[in-house]
Amino acid sequence: MSENIETSEITIGVVGLGLMGTSIATTFLLAGHPVKAIAPIPEDMALAPDHIRHQLLHCQTSDLLSQPIDGYLSQLTISEDYAQLKGCRLVLECVIEKSDIKASVYHKIAAEVGSDTIVATNTSAIPISLLQKYIPHPERFLGIHWGEPAYLSRFLEITCGELTAMHHAEWAFNIAPYWGKEPTLLRKDIRGFVTNRLMYAIYREALTLVENGEATLEDTDKAFRYDTGSWITLMGLFRRMDFEGLRDYPTIFKNIFPQLSNREDVPPLMQRMIDKQARGIQNAKGLYNYTKEEAQRWDESFAAFNKDIYNLAKEYPADLARKKNAKTED
Repeated sequence: MSENIETSEITIGVVGLGLMGTSIATTFLLAGHPVKAIAPIPEDMALAPDHIRHQLLHCQTSDLLSQPIDGYLSQLTISEDYAQLKGCRLVLECVIEKSDIKASVYHKIAAEVGSDTIVATNTSAIPISLLQKYIPHPERFLGIHWGEPAYLSRFLEITCGELTAMHHAEWAFNIAPYWGKEPTLLRKDIRGFVTNRLMYAIYREALTLVENGEATLEDTDKAFRYDTGSWITLMGLFRRMDFEGLRDYPTIFKNIFPQLSNREDVPPLMQRMIDKQARGIQNAKGLYNYTKEEAQRWDESFAAFNKDIYNLAKEYPADLARKKNAKTED
């Protein structure tokens, strides 16, 4: 980071307080920002305070708090009134993935904030270049895509649209480490951004293997978990290739690439899940079978794992040389 940023002097707005919106608001509170949170629907208004308090309690058990919970909550305003967004440096939209609803939200945001306020979306599905056309001064609009839970993930993906001014994206990139993130900056708007394009290519191949009877769900999960899962937090894809020496990859590519799935349909296995309204551990119906107790244990285990992997990733930053240099300076 090239400059020292006083987060306590930068007010951030969050519009949309569902699962993701509250998680992001919690992240900003942990970073020291005053947060103006807007609840577009009554359900958000009713549930958001308890969600955020619960997330802060989770952070307390994960040793991530530097002050009592009430100290963070004193910096939080939850309202249905968009006028609360006046004075925000950044406003992040986290509403449902429908362009017309987002456009309505941007209109309400723009009516209250200055023309230099950065307006961002957490979308993972709609092109940034499309959404930014719904707002005055589209050059200040960008995508800021978070992992879940936002406060226990080092992932952050910043995406420019066709009209985004680079200095706004760079501002977000430079402040992201204060939010506990290792950000990536995508200078060109592509559908799905980086993380979804990678992940859904894997889903497509895995579902095809299972549907063709070439592997079971269990074996596919084991292969991915115990191979890729053993190194990916440390080095990512391209450093892994460097680590293994590169020499054999051209031959492997020639042999494997023609065998990979390039299907464009929705796999029948996934369609069956939708047809029976499966929600995984949320309703104990999914690709795997769960009792309610098993689903609860998975939820609790994921929360504990997030704490462990967040701290592990902090010990091994993307640029290992940076950590070495920091130790030398100490």
